[in-house]
Amino acid sequence: MRSTMNRRQFAIGSAAIMSGGLVGGLVGSRLAQGDPLRFDRHLPIPPLIDAAKQGNAVKLKVSSGRHAFLKGKPTQAYGYSGPVLGPAIRMRRGDEVQMTVENALGFDTTVHWHGLLVPGDVDGGPHQVIKSGGTWRPKLKIEQPASTAWFHPNLHHDTARQIYMGLTGLIIVDDGSDADLGLPRTYGVDDVPIIIQDRSFDSDGSLLYDRRPDPQTIQYGNRGSTIIVNGVVGPVAKVRAGVVRLRILNAANAQNFDLRFSDRREFRVIASDAGFLSTPVPMRQLRISPAERFEILVDFAERQPVMLETGPDPLMGIFGAVSPDGSTDFVSIMRFEPTVAEGTIRDFPARLVEPDAAALEKAVRRRQFVLDSGICGGKRPTETGMLPGLCINGKSHDLDRMDAETELGTLEVWEIVSFGMAHPFHVHGASFRISSLAGAPPPAHLAGWKDVVLVEDRAELLVAFNHRATPAHPFMYHCHILEHQDAGMMGQYVCV
Repeated sequence: MRSTMNRRQFAIGSAAIMSGGLVGGLVGSRLAQGDPLRFDRHLPIPPLIDAAKQGNAVKLKVSSGRHAFLKGKPTQAYGYSGPVLGPAIRMRRGDEVQMTVENALGFDTTVHWHGLLVPGDVDGGPHQVIKSGGTWRPKLKIEQPASTAWFHPNLHHDTARQIYMGLTGLIIVDDGSDADLGLPRTYGVDDVPIIIQDRSFDSDGSLLYDRRPDPQTIQYGNRGSTIIVNGVVGPVAKVRAGVVRLRILNAANAQNFDLRFSDRREFRVIASDAGFLSTPVPMRQLRISPAERFEILVDFAERQPVMLETGPDPLMGIFGAVSPDGSTDFVSIMRFEPTVAEGTIRDFPARLVEPDAAALEKAVRRRQFVLDSGICGGKRPTETGMLPGLCINGKSHDLDRMDAETELGTLEVWEIVSFGMAHPFHVHGASFRISSLAGAPPPAHLAGWKDVVLVEDRAELLVAFNHRATPAHPFMYHCHILEHQDAGMMGQYVCV
């Protein structure tokens, strides 16, 4: 591992020198909080849409609005049925949900149901474009265990900007196991969504995102200067004085967050991307990469206020600093204040849900995917100004090329090799178990089914293919650093 890290640090440093901005060009991209924050804004809770309670018919309108990320400074943002972000949609296993998505943005978009295991023709990838003024009506058959998923754009060459401007929403898949396990499940009270992002703002509070990113931003991803939670800076969450469940989503374009509480309290990780772990995993610090989700249980019974903090991204050196001076200090991103009302849940469960078994010896094929953050190709700029050229297996993404064909109902071993820097790797239409990370077994909190893995060196995944995808509507696999995805670090596969 030491040699791998040295190689990565050399690649990052060399590329920065080549771009002429090893230090000076990076100061503005740090997660600097600037002046000390006042945590005096109530944590916004996205409204909950319970699909089953409205006939399993859900309507979303994608539009532009005005929202104050910074207190007292409203600015343009994008949202789903609101000025920014979107509702949380509860879907029940076994139901079929009729979605209606109206695009009122004034330009094209898509809606990808990230983490839902659905066929390719309703997955919402770059082949399912919703034209400006158009409407998309996919039916989503929910056939998977309880989990926290999310939805966001996946438009060819314009995913990063659209998510940066606010297009993110949660999906809660419910199969009844929450109640059986006695877990906190009162949405917004003891079951709280936490959407963490980093953004840069102008002096008037407007979002800063260049439609024509410079090569350095493409290389390392857009890294903002301020951390926001549920769309605001400096929020306070008033929670029950007992065990509270936090559904944490990293919806940043590129930044890994290294989370802990200011008093170093222990918490329990109970679920990752695709569902519950077999037992709660005690931890005091949790790294979460872009697009990953974790559900954790935190005990607030002592009624002591506490800060949620994040530290620097150790995989990115000076690129991942989170304090103004580039130090390794942690910074506070939100405050929890337990209320007088006692929580109804007071204990951590001993057992959760045993994930479905998956055996390497049942794999029918092995594939290797090399993620190369060095520029390859040499194509002309796209209509958005993004320069394609980041690669998987030496090829930049092409909507007309099928890169792999898988078979319905089979397992495959995918070896993911990360060159130059760490990449969060995501597979559409499938979930996987991590067999190894850099040659070692995964830690306990990464042992369940997932759809995103942060690959520092190499990872071995056992991928399950249970949904169809045709050449007209293939599934994607890609780096979830959004600028990497837009610049070509993506491939597509069919499942027949």
